[in-house]
Amino acid sequence: MITTVTLNAAIDKTYYVPSFIPGEVHRVARQVAEPGGKGNNVAKVIRLLGGEVTASGFIAGNNGAFIETGMQARGIHTAFIPATGESRVCLNIMDEANGMSTELLEQGPVVGRAQLVQLKQDLLELARNSSIVVLSGSLLPGAPAELYAELIGIVKEAGARAYLDTSGIALSAGIEAKPHFVKPNEHELAVWLGKVSLTENESIEAAKKLFDEGISQVCVTLGERGTIAVIDGQVFRITPPSIQAVNTVGCGDSFVAGMAFSEARGDAPVDRLRIATTAAAANAMSERAGHFEDDVFKQYLHQVKVVPL
Repeated sequence: MITTVTLNAAIDKTYYVPSFIPGEVHRVARQVAEPGGKGNNVAKVIRLLGGEVTASGFIAGNNGAFIETGMQARGIHTAFIPATGESRVCLNIMDEANGMSTELLEQGPVVGRAQLVQLKQDLLELARNSSIVVLSGSLLPGAPAELYAELIGIVKEAGARAYLDTSGIALSAGIEAKPHFVKPNEHELAVWLGKVSLTENESIEAAKKLFDEGISQVCVTLGERGTIAVIDGQVFRITPPSIQAVNTVGCGDSFVAGMAFSEARGDAPVDRLRIATTAAAANAMSERAGHFEDDVFKQYLHQVKVVPL
């Protein structure tokens, strides 16, 4: 079993309009609504890959009910904690004339101390029955910066491996707790180092530094250029298939899902990286975040290049 934690679950809603002009009235040509939030996207892809997964975290109101029902309909176990108010809607407006995307992200419900205590209690039990626990996404409004670090400690105490995919102060604090896996993108890694940007060699050195600090798997995503990974001290350079992406939302989550699924079943690092990169590329060819078509996945699987450095 793999468990995912989404602190700030969402309905990911995409509106497709022929041409988006600020200040004008638009008629939506078509729309897509999916249960979302980064951890939920991870859970959806793990299930598509054939893994057993439980989705947890907070949901609220009618939006929360939509999220939970949608996850269960995909064969995903759920262990959500109810919060007050409404789970957020993340709205993506796609301009079909030029392919540009405009995102509007709600903040989500405020969770109190009692609910955070419940989360920690539930997570301990879930982690005891899981090989991997994936902690993904932004913190809730008002949540302490060190919350992920506390959750990592709980996961490790239960004997499971903690995956962390977040940014900013939550990432910095989480790194101090030494999770098993982190996946910063190159910008997030630069911010962690207090820099504006990094060269590829600097990214490799930074990933090595994280490994030396006790993180077994470090994957630095470079967008369409691929990934740099340090796994158990070995450096890898991964090149994805050459594609014209339809949608990049959820690609990072799909990568995390591929790593977790593949590691949970005992695959070697090269195979983990190949499956993760393929899942991300296949997600990029779907309009839905955290989704891919099986034939697309199979087509891309042998196009991924994983080179030890």
